Amino acid sequence: MRGLYAIVDVAICAARGLDPIEVARAIAAAHPAALQLRAKDVAPREALALLRSIGPACRTAGVPLFANDRADLAALGGCDGVHVGQDDIAVSLVRRIAPGLRVGISTHTLDEVRRALVDRPDYIAFGPVFATTSKTDAEPVVGLEQLAAAVRLAEPTPVVAIGGIDPERAHAVAAVAPAAAMISALLPADASVADLTVVTERARTLQLALSGRDAAGRAVLFA
Repeated sequence: MRGLYAIVDVAICAARGLDPIEVARAIAAAHPAALQLRAKDVAPREALALLRSIGPACRTAGVPLFANDRADLAALGGCDGVHVGQDDIAVSLVRRIAPGLRVGISTHTLDEVRRALVDRPDYIAFGPVFATTSKTDAEPVVGLEQLAAAVRLAEPTPVVAIGGIDPERAHAVAAVAPAAAMISALLPADASVADLTVVTERARTLQLALSGRDAAGRAVLFA
């Protein structure tokens, strides 16, 4: 996994008057490394309908689709994987009930990284790297040095940096971690219901930056 791990948050889309299905399709068109649907305050039936609506665009674009928290909905929705938190279903249990799913897990400390690695997840999310406004219950900021330590500790398991990452910080994060998750940064101020091409362009730019390339597709040499 290398580049942009895009998270489409249903609540954030609603606050902006945006359809999460259309936002997901716009992001998928930019071919990010992965796309996750976060639908924490949505009824299971509605979340499942959203996943099934988003799935075709992700498959066409070759973008792995992840559900948040719910392995059952991920399996029923035809997702490639599920992302779980520290207080959600264990990675080992997901392996038993849905062996075809890829599984990622959130971590916030190096000790949590060590414990997570025991179950051999497909990737580990680590953060918040910077202060974030996307979560009201965010853990303490870890910073780039701790992120680098997590990447070394987890190798060869990919680490997805998360928390407060924006276009200005993308290259700095890419110099440390193979992938980075973004939520609010994917929705620039001028994104509108009528025209989501700005979201596609933002996601495309971020995918290039986070995979170590500039706008022309040239490799960026990190110090």
